[in-house]
Amino acid sequence: MNEVKKKAAQKLKTVRGQIDGIIKMIEEDRYCVDVSTQILSAIALLKKANIDVLDGHIRSCVKDAILEGESQGEEKIEEIINIIDKYIK
Repeated sequence: MNEVKKKAAQKLKTVRGQIDGIIKMIEEDRYCVDVSTQILSAIALLKKANIDVLDGHIRSCVKDAILEGESQGEEKIEEIINIIDKYIK
């Protein structure tokens, strides 16, 4: 596993812990705004992990596809554009 994926995996493990904590907060009937704040924190970390994954993809798979040939590179670029489109919605 390369360094970019290790960073993403570490963030995802942190989110897993946050989710467990959020579930416990809900079960303990904690204040809704506090729960919501923790949910937003987990969402932000998920987004950062996604950026790490996409960064690695662009720097390896997309770069290699572009160097190998025009049609493969175009396909990879289109994949990234589709992901970005989903991300901003």
